[in-house]
Amino acid sequence: MKKYKLINTISGWVVFVVAAIVYLLTIEPTASFWDCGEFISSAYKLEVGHPPGAPIFMLLGNLFTQFTNDPGQVAKMVNSMSALLSAFTILFLFWTITHLTRKLVMGEKNDAFSLGQTIAVIGSGLVGALVYTFSDTFWFSAVEGEVYAFSSMLTALVFWLILKWEENAEKPDSDKWIVLIAYIMGLSIGVHLLNLLCIPAIVMVYYYKKNENPTWKGGLFSLFLSFGLILILMYGIIPGFTKVGGWFELFFVNTLGLSYNSGVAVYLILLVASIVWALFESISDKGDLKRARIAFLLSIGLSGILFIGGSIWLWLVLIATAIYFVFSRNKLNIKFLNLSMSSLLVILIGFSAYAIIPIRSSANTPLDLNSPEDVFSLGSYLNREQYGQTPIIYGTTYASQIVRDNQGRAEISKEKKTYSRVLKTTEGQKDRYMESKIPTYKYSNTMLFPRMHTYPSEPGYSNHIQGYEIWGGVTDRSKKPTLFDNLKFLFNYQINFMYWRYFMWNFSGRQNDIQGDGGITKGNWITGIKFIDGPILGLGPQDNIAPEVADNKGHNKYYLLPFLLGVIGIIYQLNMKQKGRQSFSIVFLLFFMTGLAIVLYLNQTPYEPRERDYAYAGSFYAYAIWVGIGVAGISRYLRNYIKNTTLSATLVSAACLLVPLQMAGQNWDDHDRSGRTLARDTGMNYLSSVEPEAILFTNGDNDTYPLWYAQETEGFRTDVRVTNLSFLQTEWYVDQMLRQAYESTPLPIKWDREKYWGDAASAAFVVTKNEIQNVLKQNNIPSISYGQYYDVKAYRDSIPLKEIMENLRTGQYKPANPFNTGDTQIIPSNRLYLNVDTTTTDWAAFNSRPADKMLLNLGEKSALYRQEMMIMEMLANINDDNWKRPIYYATTVDRNLYMNLQNSNFSLTGLAYQIVPGIPQSGGVNTEKAYDNLMNKFRWGGLEENPDIYLDETSRRMISTFRLYFNQLIEALIKEGKNDKAIAALDKATTVMPGKAVAYGNDGIMFARAYYRLGETEKA
Repeated sequence: MKKYKLINTISGWVVFVVAAIVYLLTIEPTASFWDCGEFISSAYKLEVGHPPGAPIFMLLGNLFTQFTNDPGQVAKMVNSMSALLSAFTILFLFWTITHLTRKLVMGEKNDAFSLGQTIAVIGSGLVGALVYTFSDTFWFSAVEGEVYAFSSMLTALVFWLILKWEENAEKPDSDKWIVLIAYIMGLSIGVHLLNLLCIPAIVMVYYYKKNENPTWKGGLFSLFLSFGLILILMYGIIPGFTKVGGWFELFFVNTLGLSYNSGVAVYLILLVASIVWALFESISDKGDLKRARIAFLLSIGLSGILFIGGSIWLWLVLIATAIYFVFSRNKLNIKFLNLSMSSLLVILIGFSAYAIIPIRSSANTPLDLNSPEDVFSLGSYLNREQYGQTPIIYGTTYASQIVRDNQGRAEISKEKKTYSRVLKTTEGQKDRYMESKIPTYKYSNTMLFPRMHTYPSEPGYSNHIQGYEIWGGVTDRSKKPTLFDNLKFLFNYQINFMYWRYFMWNFSGRQNDIQGDGGITKGNWITGIKFIDGPILGLGPQDNIAPEVADNKGHNKYYLLPFLLGVIGIIYQLNMKQKGRQSFSIVFLLFFMTGLAIVLYLNQTPYEPRERDYAYAGSFYAYAIWVGIGVAGISRYLRNYIKNTTLSATLVSAACLLVPLQMAGQNWDDHDRSGRTLARDTGMNYLSSVEPEAILFTNGDNDTYPLWYAQETEGFRTDVRVTNLSFLQTEWYVDQMLRQAYESTPLPIKWDREKYWGDAASAAFVVTKNEIQNVLKQNNIPSISYGQYYDVKAYRDSIPLKEIMENLRTGQYKPANPFNTGDTQIIPSNRLYLNVDTTTTDWAAFNSRPADKMLLNLGEKSALYRQEMMIMEMLANINDDNWKRPIYYATTVDRNLYMNLQNSNFSLTGLAYQIVPGIPQSGGVNTEKAYDNLMNKFRWGGLEENPDIYLDETSRRMISTFRLYFNQLIEALIKEGKNDKAIAALDKATTVMPGKAVAYGNDGIMFARAYYRLGETEKA
C-alpha cells in the first residue's frame, strides 16, 4: 500500500507539472476580451467589479500581482494564477480517478496490490486527467484571468476532500475533513456559486460510507437533504446574512439614531457570540445539551438560514420546524451540534471575504460597480438584482404582457421594500435610511416550467422570437406556448444546442470556433468520421467548404475516442455490483448537477452574446472521471485474452494515452494565446483615438473592459473619462462620473445630487406640439380652445437645449398636456438645438465648417432615459464652454444611443466618433487625426511580430472592425486627393492585418478597389 501511495502521489504531481507547463506556455500575456480586463483590474487594485463580485479571486489575484513591479506584466501574473489553479484541478482530478478506480480494481483491500493493478489504476488516472487537461473548454479557461479556472479548482478540491474523508472516516478525527470542506465552500462563494453544486455528490459519499446496506429510501432522503443544503447556502446564508443584518441596521440607525453600520456591527458581534457559545457548550466539560441547542437555534436564525425568501409565513414555518427538530430529536447530540456549528463558523469565515467589497466601495475606487457601501446595497449586489430574474419553475412566457386596469395602469402583484442612505442637504443631518418600493407587476400568459420567455423591451427580443420559432416550433407569438412546446425547446435548444454540443466539443470534436447559430457551418460538434459527420449529423462533407471555415484553427477531431472511453467507464462502473453502482451514482450526481441542472436553472434564451460552454466545465470534469475509469474497464476486459495482467494493463494504458496526445495535437493551435495582445491593444486603440481630457462613451463589454484594463492596470491614457452608457442610467454611476479619477476631471453635469437620484430623473417623456394637436383634432377640439388642454407656450417646434436642461434640472418640469404622463417630466419638443458661438470655437481642430446652430433631432423617440438626459446635459455645458472638452462615441456603441447626431455631427478619428458642433468635412472623417492614429498610434495585437498567432472569433471580428475604419479613412483621403497617404494607409492595413491572419471578406474587396483606383494594380 505504501508503494502504491508513493507511485500515486508522484504520478499526480507529474501530471500537475505537465498541465502547468502546458498552460503557462499558452497563457495570454495581457488581458483577454469579455470580463477578463475587469477581473484583472479589480484584482490589481482591489476595485469593485460587477455583481456578485469575486473577493477571493481578487485577493489571490492581488497576491500574484505582487510578483511584478511592471504594470504591463500584471495581467500575465493573474493569467499565470489561472494556469496554476487549473494545474491543481488536474492534480485533484488524477487523485480522484485513482481513488475511485482503485476501489473498482482492488476492492476495499488496502494491501497486496499487484503490479498490473497498479498500472491499470495509474494509467486510468493519467488518461482521464490528461484528456481533461487538453479538453477544449477547460483549456480555454485555464489561460485567461477569469473566475472559472479558480472555480474549477475548488470544485475538484472539495470532491477530492470528501474522498479523503471516506478513506479516513473510521478515525476519530475524521470530521476535520468535513469542516475543511465547509470552509472551502465558504471561500468558493467569493469566487463562483458553481462550487455549491458538488454538495449532492458529497452527501451521497457520506451516506454510502455511513451505511453498509444503503436503501433507496435512505438514498432519496440524503439526496433531498443535499438539495436542502444548497438552498440553505444559496437562499439562506448568502442573502440572509444581509437581510438579518439589514434589520439590525434599520433599528440602530433609523430608530436609535446611531451612525451608519452601527447595526451591522452589533449584528456581527451577536452572530459570532452565538456560534462561539454553541461551540463552547458542545466542547466544554461544563457544557449543557439544552443550552447548546438554544445557541444552535439562535445561530442559524442570526445567520439567515431561517429567513429564506420574502414570505413571513414561510419564515414562521421554518422557525417552527427548526424548533421542533432541535428540541425533539434525540439524535441531535453534542457531536452533531459541534460539527454543525464548526461548519457554519468556517463557512461564514470564508464568506466574510465579502467584507472587502463594501470596504473598497466606501473608498470610492475608480472602478466601483453598483457602489455597494452598506448592508442594503451589498444585499442587492450579492443577489444580482440589476440583472432581473429569469423564470424557472413558474413565470412569464414570450406571450406575456403586463396586466393593466381600466385606467391603463399596470397592476402590481407585490412590492419589495428597499432602503438607501438619505441624501443629506444640510450639515449635521443625521444618518438615516429612506424606504422605497420596487413593484413586481402582474403578467398575463404565465405558466409552469416556462422555457420560452422574453420581453418586447429586451434588446434581443426579435432574435429570441426567431429562435423560438426555429427550436420551439412557435407559429403564433401572441399565444402562450404549451408544456409540449416548452419541452421541445428545452430539448432542441437548451439541452442539445447549449449543452450537448459543448459536451461533444470536448469529447468528440469541434467543427470550428465560429459561434453557432443552428446552421451547418458554424460551431457544431463533429467526430472526424465522414459517414457520421455527413449523413448522421447532417453537416454535409467537411472538406468542400469555404477556406475560412475549412482552415479554421478551431477545427478539431478526436474521432469520438474520449467519448467512447467515458461510455466504457460508465458500463464498467455499473457492472461492478453494489460498490460500482454507488460510485456511478456519486459521479453521475456531480455530472448532472454541474451540467443539466445548470441548463434548467439558467433557462437561456436563443442567440446568447457568446458561447457559454465555460458554465458546464464541472460536468465535463465529471465525465473525464469516467474516461479515466474506462481505461481500467478495457484492461479488465482484455484480461480475458491476455492472462498477464501487467502486460494487458500496460498495453491498454499506453494505447489510451494516445487519446489525450491526439487532443493536444488538435487543440494546441487554437488554445495557444501566447504572443496575442489584441484585447489590451484594442482598449489602447480606443483611448488613442481621442484627444487629451476627452469624454468617451462606450456601451458593451468589449468596448469597455479592455479600456478599463488599459487605464486601471497599465495606467494608459488616464486623462480620458470612459463613460459606459449602460451604467449611466443608474444614479450610483452618475455619482462616480462626478468625481475626479486620476487625471480625468468630472463630467460636466450640473444637476444637484437629489435631482438626478430617484424616479424623477430616470426618464422624461418626449411630447410634441404636433402630437397634441393631432389628438385634439381627432376629438374635434377647435384650435381656439387648444390652450385649455396644453401649455401652448411650452410646446414649440424647436427649443434651445439649454432651456430644456435648466427645466429638467428642477425635477418638476411637467407642462400641461392632454396625455396621462403622471409624475414623469416632459420634453415638449423633439427638435432641440444649441446656439454655437462661431467666433470662439476652434473649427480647424474639429475639421468641420462653422455652424451657428447644432440640432438634436429626437425623431420618433417617445421618451429619453437618464443616460440620454445626461448626454444632453454634457453637450449643453460643453457648448457653454466653447467646446474646449472633446467628447466622443466609441464606434461600437449602439446607434440608438447616438441621439441622431451621426447624420450631421460625427467625425471619425479612428475607433471613435468625435461630436463636432459644425458640419464635418471629408465625409465625416477627420483625415488628419484618423491617419495619425491608425498609422502611428494604434497597436495590432501581436500580428506585426507574428501573423500566425491564434485569433478567436472575437479577435477576428475586431480586426475586421479595424479594416472597416481603415477603409473609411482611405476613401476620405482619396476624396481629398491625398493619394500618397491613401496608398500608405492601404499598405499599412494589409501589412499589419494580413489575409493570412484573418481571411479577407468584403474588406478585401474594398482594399482591392482602392488599390486599383490609385493605380496600384499589382497590389490590388
